[in-house]
Amino acid sequence: MNVSPTSLVSIAAVCFAFFSTSCSDATTQMSHEGRTAAVQPAVTLGMIKVPAGEFTMGWDGPEGRPDERPAHRVRVDEFWIEETEVTNADFRAFVAETGYVTTAERPVDWEELKKQVAPGTPMPSEEALAPGALVFTPPNNVASIMDFTQWWTWVSGANWKHPLGPGSSIDEKDDYPVVQVSWFDAAAYAEWAGKSLPTEAQWERAARFGQDAARFAWGTELTPDSRHLANIWQGTFPLQDDATDGFAGAAPVRSFPPNELGAYDMVGNVWEWTADMFQHDAFAERSTALNAEGCCYNPTGPSVTADPRNPHSRDSRVQKGGSFLCHADYCSSYRPSAKMGTPSDTGLSHVGFRCVYSPGSPSK
Repeated sequence: MNVSPTSLVSIAAVCFAFFSTSCSDATTQMSHEGRTAAVQPAVTLGMIKVPAGEFTMGWDGPEGRPDERPAHRVRVDEFWIEETEVTNADFRAFVAETGYVTTAERPVDWEELKKQVAPGTPMPSEEALAPGALVFTPPNNVASIMDFTQWWTWVSGANWKHPLGPGSSIDEKDDYPVVQVSWFDAAAYAEWAGKSLPTEAQWERAARFGQDAARFAWGTELTPDSRHLANIWQGTFPLQDDATDGFAGAAPVRSFPPNELGAYDMVGNVWEWTADMFQHDAFAERSTALNAEGCCYNPTGPSVTADPRNPHSRDSRVQKGGSFLCHADYCSSYRPSAKMGTPSDTGLSHVGFRCVYSPGSPSK
């Protein structure tokens, strides 16, 4: 691991903690032979309509972490969600049109960074402040599964075009999910596309569709009839991924069956940014303020961050869905209720996003 203690403490503390974050107006109506038919907004091409509805958010089961509890009823209005995670080809089109430069392609601002780490943390080396991002690097052995610094390396030159560092490429990977994008990058793309990042409630509604209160997005068993339904880790984490699901690392979108809604990779493959700030006790607070029917309507998350894993971060966001690194012995985050809080300026080699569109929202 080519990471100095100072660099790793300074950069990783703010960047990551693995344990447990439109082209037309709203649908218009037209009359045809005495009947009224909805016209699909152009912005929703490649998206799936999620009908308004009520569902169980969170998880009280044995794998549920405190930030997933308690399970509670939530109702969300109709919205649209992209069928897949945003791909390299999608993001390339955004960059080509706008000239956007991602967070990982800019030097790290120490004046901003030192506000997000423990007081007295020494300034990292100039090399550690060069543009870059965190990359999963399988170790030869681990002293403790609790110490994620053994398999995450700050790599100068890692970014969305070079997800594993300067020697890597996304050539011939147009249909892979874009990674090494910060929350700011994802939000900028969404605005350009006339969409937005999903709230945690919208994301979980789409992931759970047709399987309310189930453990997984498809039911109660991880591999029903020995079928792999998501891209996750098999083998010994973090040493060896046996790839019995067909992939070691990220997979092209649509490599696994969609959920009942028709959305692909809602769990596994790469984590996905949401709009919500991360607060470890958000569900506990919400459950005390439910309406008379015991339901919460269109929750948008807390107004401030409270993230014990990133205690100095002023802006940790909820990520959902787990990734190709998730394993039962480590985080088992391939469940719709699972989440991770991550500082919004972080780029990681297993994090991407998808967008939503809500009728009535401003569009491009």
